[in-house]
Amino acid sequence: MREPVLRYCRGRMGAGERHLFSADDVAQEVLMAVMTALPRYQDQGRPFMAFVYGIASHKVADAMRSASRIKADPVDELPETVDFANGPEQSALEADAGRQMRLLLEHLPEKQREILVLRLVVGLSAEETADMVDSSPGAVRVAQHRALSKLKKLVNQGGGRR
Repeated sequence: MREPVLRYCRGRMGAGERHLFSADDVAQEVLMAVMTALPRYQDQGRPFMAFVYGIASHKVADAMRSASRIKADPVDELPETVDFANGPEQSALEADAGRQMRLLLEHLPEKQREILVLRLVVGLSAEETADMVDSSPGAVRVAQHRALSKLKKLVNQGGGRR
């Protein structure tokens, strides 16, 4: 359960962004909250992961709200391992691309953003995503198409560059 939760948190928050809370920290909070809530969990005919992603969604929102209230800049985290495959230029380009994508995603409604993260980052099927967001698979596909079309339009308006 840790890997899908971590992918979800990284998709929503970014893996290398400078936040007060890292996506890894929030994923850990999610798993602890799931364990705490487990005795109160009641099967309502939806997948258990819908319950988990609901908790994850709230924990990510809480972390982002907390980070926005604090005006101090966090210090860059030191990586646990050194990646010699990519040089500093490649790492900087990848970080900038991730930042630009998160800025683009902010233009989408919350549900479309959630659907894109679940489908493209976590890798869920339309049916699985529909269960997570309490929708139909067809509505998920339509929302994904509209979200991608809007992102494409935004990129084309800005030329895809800064």
